[in-house]
Amino acid sequence: GIVVLGLNRSYAKNALNKNLLKMMSKAVDALKSDKKVRTVIFRSEVPGIFCAGADLKERAKMHSSEVSSFVSKARATINEMANLPVPTIAAIDGTALGGGLELALACDIRVAASSAKMGLVETKLAIIPGAGGTQRLPRTIGVSLAKELIFSARIVDGEEAKSIGLISHVVEQNEAGDAAYRRALALAKEFLPQGPVAMRVAKLAINQGMEVDLVTGLAIEEACYAQTIPTKDRIEGLLAFKEKRPPRYKGE
Repeated sequence: GIVVLGLNRSYAKNALNKNLLKMMSKAVDALKSDKKVRTVIFRSEVPGIFCAGADLKERAKMHSSEVSSFVSKARATINEMANLPVPTIAAIDGTALGGGLELALACDIRVAASSAKMGLVETKLAIIPGAGGTQRLPRTIGVSLAKELIFSARIVDGEEAKSIGLISHVVEQNEAGDAAYRRALALAKEFLPQGPVAMRVAKLAINQGMEVDLVTGLAIEEACYAQTIPTKDRIEGLLAFKEKRPPRYKGE
């Protein structure tokens, strides 16, 4: 039930170009309706790099009208990732800059090695984050601190990222260079025993509730809770509790 999507454009430090975005969008689209998928981990197959952001060499060759289309595609692809119905984890074992960090911010949970480097550095290029960074970063770490990081184009390591709430877990890097991925995998395995329908509905309730006032959010929770009542998952969960055994969920 754990799907791992690995970026592997090593010669370009996993920089996001038109083709990579197309491949990512296709992969995410295939996962949307696959009921066997329980958790998705985004990682890099390239040592020391998560994603260096947009491919600036490709962008330099684009006509100005193409740039806007490219950024829109990047934003749409990352939004598709954010809207996956199952939990998503970004395993940051290396550098995640610009669009690379925006990709990670679209995930539900971020895990990073202490040596990883992260930042929204677009203002150095006289542009701003265009694939969700100005919206997701303040929602993650707070408005004032997000402004500070974007205005300064500051790059933080894993330890500082953990201290400001940018990531949920920080781990010491290992010899294989995949410590964050291993921690992400352990987290994903914690999610597996839970009811598949409940996991999807819980994510929906949290995501929608965070954008509204508390009263409306509680109404969203009530509507989402109602979706779990008639499911076989819920019946199996209650039966397993009664019989004092682990539940055997099949999903619906």
